[in-house]
Amino acid sequence: MTAKIPVTVAALYRFARLNDPHGARAVLLACAQEHGVKGTLLLATEGVNGTIAGPADGVAAVVAQIRALPGCADLSLKYAQAAAMPFHRLKVKVKREIVTMGVTVDPLTDAGTYVAPSEWNALIADPETLVIDTRNAYEVAVGTFAGAVDPGTAGFADFPAWFRAHRDDLLAGKRRVAMFCTGGIRCEKSTAFLKAEGVEQVHHLDGGILRYLEETPEADSAWRGECFVFDQRVAVGHGLSPGTHVLCHACRMPVGAADRASPLYVEGESCPACHDTRTPEERAGYAERHRQELLAAARGEAHVGRVFD
Repeated sequence: MTAKIPVTVAALYRFARLNDPHGARAVLLACAQEHGVKGTLLLATEGVNGTIAGPADGVAAVVAQIRALPGCADLSLKYAQAAAMPFHRLKVKVKREIVTMGVTVDPLTDAGTYVAPSEWNALIADPETLVIDTRNAYEVAVGTFAGAVDPGTAGFADFPAWFRAHRDDLLAGKRRVAMFCTGGIRCEKSTAFLKAEGVEQVHHLDGGILRYLEETPEADSAWRGECFVFDQRVAVGHGLSPGTHVLCHACRMPVGAADRASPLYVEGESCPACHDTRTPEERAGYAERHRQELLAAARGEAHVGRVFD
């Protein structure tokens, strides 16, 4: 029996000057369709961002096309492998921003200082460094750096208002700010925002949490917990090893071992975060979808309820 070839997954972004994002969209859409690549790519005048998956040569072809775009040769890129296609469809969209903050900044020229994973621990251990996790609250709950401030935001667009509301308290007694996110794009944009707000010493983790976990030995790590990722892995640990979290397919939130022990957790139907916000009819619908997923899996088929759009 021939071994099943794993799917290549590529998470990527690059801040760049794209004067014709619509033209770039047409080229990338055609290339991805030709090579059987699915996932999402976002294009804007500020650059490109997305996650795609498919056969290795197909993903390589799309990545080559992205690198050929103006200013995108040094694309920030992270590869992973999946046993099955994690996306149901292909979406290539032109947006106002490649990661929505809602405030006009220029990460290409105004981003803060990049800090390599090997230098990160010393920076955040300094009591004069304010460390901010720029991710959403549900991501922070899965894991974060020891001592980092959690803004408690529901979305990245909430970050500017949160910082402005708490600025004085946050910066009291601090000489510098260090920020981080999953792969680097949100913290890179956040540093440009803080600099625009007049904060001079701003730093961010180069390559994000994923690069840190990949390169930093667990024994030397300041990371606590796991890192939520926006694909079928749900969460990863040191060395990017598979994490222990699963995804609630009712509310799409990560569910850890403790919450899976709750009577409110029913696989494919509900979790403690959403059980009381769903009607019995909705939970019954989720249960039927989960049953169909299991039947599809038994037939060796993909099901729309088990993919990431």
